[in-house]
Formats: sequence, structure tokens, C-alpha cells
Amino acid sequence: MQTATSGDKVGIGDEIGPFTRETGFANWNRYAAVNDEFVPIHMDDEAGRAAGYPTAFGMGNLQWSYLHNALRAWMGDSGRIISLSCQFRGANTKGMTVTARGVVTGVEKADGAVTATVDVWTEAADGSRLAPGKAVVRFG
Repeated sequence: MQTATSGDKVGIGDEIGPFTRETGFANWNRYAAVNDEFVPIHMDDEAGRAAGYPTAFGMGNLQWSYLHNALRAWMGDSGRIISLSCQFRGANTKGMTVTARGVVTGVEKADGAVTATVDVWTEAADGSRLAPGKAVVRFG
């Protein structure tokens, strides 16, 4: 992973990430405490199974936060996240390893600033994408 210390070093094809976490009750509980999100499907395996999953499953916005972490580590202090979006397509069930990644797909330079478009996603250990999305980061 290349850390973009300035916009001048950002290029199409640059990879960001990985930011990896093993999901489970400890992570979900901390996230729920901060966001007041103690929902049964995130805390109780029976509720997760009733919703059609093998176990309880993590919050979608926790995957979104993993994308933020990957972007922040990549861009350092010289960048600013302008926008970030993703679609939740797969649940992160208990014990799953989730990794946030991305690749720069566009770079624009104007008025002394560099704006990068980044395809981002979270993925399971088997490479299946759980939350694909797009980010725009501005340097300068």
C-alpha cells in the first residue's frame, strides 16, 4: 500500500488499504455503545438466524467506518475525504475477517489541488465484496 503524502504522488491504479478487522461481538459492542445501536440482530445469534443469517451480524455502518479508516491511512494529513458512499451487499457475520480496500480510478488537477476518485470496498476473506462504493479525496 502506498501512502499518498501529497496529491502529486497520487496516480490512477494506486491501491489503498488494506484495513482489516475480525468481526464479532467485541467490535460490535463497542460500535453499538458509541452509536446507541444495541439492536438484537447485532447482539444475538438467534435474532441473526431469524433474519436469515448464520449468526448475529455487524452493523453496515461499521463496514463504512472501515472504508474511512483505509482512506485516512492512505491519504494521511494532506488529504480530505470529500465524499464516500457504499452499498451494503453482504453481512459481516461473527468471526469473519473483513478487509477494506480501494484503487484510484481518476485523478484531476486544478487550482493547485488534486482530486482523486477511488473505488472502495470491504471484502470477506474469500474476496467476495460486502460493501462496494466510491470515494472522492482532495489534496491541497
